Order: sequence, then structure tokens, then C-alpha cells
Amino acid sequence: MADVLKFIDSELGRFKSELYDFLRIPSISAKSEHDADTRSAAHWLADRMKDAGLSAEVLDTPGHPIVLGEWRGAGDDAPTVLIYGHYDVQPPEPLDLWESPPFEATEREGRIYARGSADDKGQLYMHVKALEAHLATNGTLPINVVVIAEGEEEVGSPNLVPFVEANAERLGCDVVVISDTAMFAPGLPTLLFSLRGLAYFEIVVKGAKSDLHSGEYGGSITNPANALAKIVASLQDEDGRITLPGFYDDVVEWDEETREQIRSLPYDDEEYRKELDVPALAGEKGYSTLERLWIRPTCDVNGMLSGYTGQGAKTVLPNMAMAKVSFRLVPDQRPSRVKESLEAHLKQVTPPGVDVDLIEVQGGRAWRARVEGKFFDAAAEALEEAFGTRPALAGGGGSIPIVGEFEEKLGAPALLVGFSLPGSNLHAPNEWLAIENYEKGIGALALLYEKLAQ
Repeated sequence: MADVLKFIDSELGRFKSELYDFLRIPSISAKSEHDADTRSAAHWLADRMKDAGLSAEVLDTPGHPIVLGEWRGAGDDAPTVLIYGHYDVQPPEPLDLWESPPFEATEREGRIYARGSADDKGQLYMHVKALEAHLATNGTLPINVVVIAEGEEEVGSPNLVPFVEANAERLGCDVVVISDTAMFAPGLPTLLFSLRGLAYFEIVVKGAKSDLHSGEYGGSITNPANALAKIVASLQDEDGRITLPGFYDDVVEWDEETREQIRSLPYDDEEYRKELDVPALAGEKGYSTLERLWIRPTCDVNGMLSGYTGQGAKTVLPNMAMAKVSFRLVPDQRPSRVKESLEAHLKQVTPPGVDVDLIEVQGGRAWRARVEGKFFDAAAEALEEAFGTRPALAGGGGSIPIVGEFEEKLGAPALLVGFSLPGSNLHAPNEWLAIENYEKGIGALALLYEKLAQ
């Protein structure tokens, strides 16, 4: 391993330069005008996998392509590791809030600023470089490897599960390793024990056949914007509890040992509040902030649209109002059950005089790990050796729907080993990845492959 780590140290400049080339490609999966860029990113990544010593191909789906890399020279006695990541990125808007161009990587104060630096191009590419280090140094890997990189994670991975089902034998593995999450704090490597799921909807309220003059018609009909405001306000009570019928029926209560692990982490509410620059924290009554973030479900409005929002006044009654609403889910909640509950709730609370359509946008199940076993121990040892401290156990508030699907369809446990940091502006302007984590993380992953083989 000493030679492998020495190779990584000697090549860090090149590894960063290559990442910057990757980050320049605006592979925005949500925007059709960037379809060619997204495909370009897939081919770029496949070429770099080949340069690293893997076989690689770009496989078409009904949407954006999947990049599949393989190296199977370790023999039948060695474990097979499936590495998953995504090369697509979120849209960069609002552009005027970026301090440097979103698709031109810029180094400032020990950070790499660019869209996709942390989520997930930077973390995915760390695996490619760790694999290269083994192959360049030893001509071999201690494990068999399958790398699957998709281009639709940021739009809900609509074609990934069908791909996994159709290629389950080829993707067969002993363990899945994913780097698309964060460390709990600088210098504190982290293994995740949970992720929340997602149920995302559009609530569309429709009124008259067109916008109407608020003086001529106001007071005689139901205003869709007013109706939507009442609907949104009805989704939670004053204690932060979600009011949908049966919403909590499938929620699994966490054990006291896990809650004690959460309480033991180096966290302070006041520091968190100051970092976010908000006057107060809020959430479901009876739970700590970290518990609200990791092991409790939520309901949030992600966007609203209605009426006139330009400069000055325009006195109209809008004929339509729309809200994008997401629910973060916990085990054992399912998006389909949440949809049923939301439909029942809307029937109860929608005022007369308007019609409501509920559009399901995307969804994914929550995931919970067993923090034990030889693969988990190998990851903990690799992170401790690379960072000099025992990794923390933490939950994740976000969603990676494919994690549970991998475990179910491939029969292999998942290890979530991430290297971004809190406050790295995922999905927001000025996304960043710590240079130190990029460099140390490559070494940590190279160590992980060695320890998984043992």
C-alpha cells in the first residue's frame, strides 16, 4: 500500500486538473438543452476509466446514458465491489449569486468551487483515481470492481432501477460502495447509517377560465392563490407534525442506542443557527435538530407560483396556483402511501369553488444500514488510517433512492463513505469541495479496496 499512496501523492496535481476538466462539462440532466453536454460527460468519464485501466462503455437508456466500468482480474476468491456515483449535476441558477463561474473550477481558501464538485463528480472521480493508483503501481487490484455512473440522479433516476434489474447478474457483487454524502465535520470521516426517502408532488389549484379583475370579481369567487395558501398551511400543525391521515403509521421508531450516538456527536444548535443566519431553529416538537434532520419525516414547500409577481401592482385574481411540495421519508414509509394520504387530505381541506390536481413528480424509499460486519469494519479502518481518527456514525437528511434498490435487487450491503462537508452548498450557488478531502479521500478509498479484500 505504501507504493500506492506514494503514487497518489505524486499525481495529485494531475488528479485535480482532470477533475477540473470534468467539472467544465455542464451535464445538467434536468434541462434538455444540455442533453449533448450530459452525453459528453458520460463519454469523458468512460475514457478516463479506460485510461485508469478499466474496461468501460457508455450504455444508452431511454434517458441519459449509464457509464459502466469493470475490472475482474482479482479472481473468484476476491470480493466484487460495486461502486456507484452520478455524473449529472443540478442547474446552477441563480447565476448572479455565484462568486465564480459555476462550470469553471476555481480554488479559494482550500476549496474547489464549481457545480458538481461535491455532488457528485468530485467524489465519483476520487474512486477512478484510487483504482488507477492500484493498477498503475501493482498492475492489479485486490478486488473485482464494477463502476456504475448514471446521468439521471438529479432527476430521480427513472431509468436506473430498470437497468439494474435487466443487468442484475452482470452487476452482482458482495458490497456496494457509494461516495455521494458528507463527513460530519472537517477532519471527522463519517459512515452513514441512514438516508431519508422522498415523495415530491405538485399541487395545482385551478379556478376561473382566466385571470380576473380583483375589483370586478373579488369577493364573489374562490381565489386559487388563497385556496393554495390554506392547503399548504394545513399540511402541518403548530407542533411541526404532518397532518395527513395515517402519515406516521409506517414510521419506524429508532432505538435508544442510535439516538444516544446522535447525541454524542460534536454538534451545537447555536453554531448551526449562526451558520445558517436564521433567527431561530424549528421542527417537530420532542426531537433534537439532528434527529429532525436524520430520523424524522418532513414536509416542505419547495416552490410556489401564482398571479402577478413583477414590479408594481396588477390587481388580478389568478386563475391558477401551484406549489411544489416534498416529503422526506424515513423507514418504512413509501411514496405511494404518502400519495394516498395526501390525496385524502386534499379532499378534506380544499375549499369549494376550485379544483385541485395532484401530480407525482418523483419518489424514493428511505434506507437504514446495519452498522456491523466485515465490510463496515473495513471501511472504518480505512477511514481511520487515512484521516487519523475513528469515523463518526451519522444519518443523512437527503435521499439516494438507489441505495435500498441495490441492496434489495443485488443482495449486497451498501457502504456510504462520503467526503463533502456541511455547508458545501449542494444544489445551491457556490458549491464547493475541500481540496484536503479530495486528496485524502483518494488515499482512503485506495486503502478501503485493500481492506475489503482482506
